[in-house]
Amino acid sequence: MTQADMKLSADASRSVPRHVERNRMKAVMNNVILHLHPTRVPAPALKFTYTWGLGGLSALLVIILISTGILLMFRYDASVERAYTSIQLLETQVMFGSMLRAVHHWSGNLLIITVFLHMLRVFFTGSYKKGRGVNWMVGIILFLIVISFNFTGYLLPWDQLAYWAITVATSLLGYIPIIGGVISDFLLGGPEVGQAALRNFYAIHVAVLPATILLVMTYHFWRIRKDGDISQPETARKAPKLTTIPYLVQIELAAAVALIAGVFLWAMTMPAPLEALANPAHPPNPAKAAWYFLGLQELLLHMHPLAALMLPTLILIALALVPFWDKKSEGDIGVYFRSQTGKRVAAVAALLGLILPPILILLDEFWVDFPAWLPSLPTIISNGVIPVLLTLGGLGLIYAAFRKWFKANHSEAALGLFLFLFVSLVMLTITGIFFRGPNMALIWPF
Repeated sequence: MTQADMKLSADASRSVPRHVERNRMKAVMNNVILHLHPTRVPAPALKFTYTWGLGGLSALLVIILISTGILLMFRYDASVERAYTSIQLLETQVMFGSMLRAVHHWSGNLLIITVFLHMLRVFFTGSYKKGRGVNWMVGIILFLIVISFNFTGYLLPWDQLAYWAITVATSLLGYIPIIGGVISDFLLGGPEVGQAALRNFYAIHVAVLPATILLVMTYHFWRIRKDGDISQPETARKAPKLTTIPYLVQIELAAAVALIAGVFLWAMTMPAPLEALANPAHPPNPAKAAWYFLGLQELLLHMHPLAALMLPTLILIALALVPFWDKKSEGDIGVYFRSQTGKRVAAVAALLGLILPPILILLDEFWVDFPAWLPSLPTIISNGVIPVLLTLGGLGLIYAAFRKWFKANHSEAALGLFLFLFVSLVMLTITGIFFRGPNMALIWPF
């Protein structure tokens, strides 16, 4: 192309009216939106109280985390000697550095909550049915990736809180038979948390996990479209349909603005925590894992570590296999708690989850002592196998009670059982956060 042709082309591009350019940009944005959403959606699907926008809010949090994480990389130094100092400089000398770190920190914590609640919403509405089982398992994988994101990022400030939380969490891996030690050595790069561990955690956090979560999210969104978009009750098929633009888009935009404003306001009033420089010679008392692992840490206080790890692993596997053993009643897809019977079962399950775990914690703390009662048995049996069998037996009794007393079908009773487990996990986590003091003894926090 000659210089005259290039000048003519440039003049022609400058001569395009502004309204034409705006129309082009609008068309591009519309195409992007309609690649992620169908052109029309049932009117009931627009009710915020059906999905609560949790999937979209989770995706937005991932974008916030990746964006703020890239900016933080410019100031962070992943070395034992300078990691803590680089965070201090970011907090005190970089303009808006403290707020940027706080937005990243709290967005990561909030992402765990939104993804978990999104999974609960899918479970409560039976949205893994009718061929959606693969995407349900993909959602569980995404949740584990989010946990891994927070776990690897937790060490990077290299303060006392991060160092000992990771030390406690990685020590649990050693109890996993065969592969536990291999995984621990790979993550830590040796027998303890040090420079190799910081380097490994940083590489996984900023390179491996972002690429992984973007790939899995892309498949997750594509699979939603392939499975017929958002699950809906059978009655919604006859409901009128509304165009995605503007009806759905304006709801999503409002939710996004509210989320961004909320995160930034929280970050401005609640800076990300930063304790003293990590000191391997002076562990805090108590040394606690990150809050999302405190339910597991609470279990460790009541049973053998291998049993404490096996129990949530079995529950996670059962959750992943839900689509394969809950196929009989596909007509209740998209209905919260399946039916009126399911709602009654859910209410009782939640109440049991609030009451039973504190009672069992107190009993185990002050009375139950299987190793002392059965001194002739190995600890793995008296404090491991027996508690696990009793727990599984208790869960079986709860399931059977729901079937018998409420005349619940399999799907309704299973939903109640898992809701009981969820509320129990929340109670264990609350106990670990607020009711465990020095030497992990029970305390009254008020």
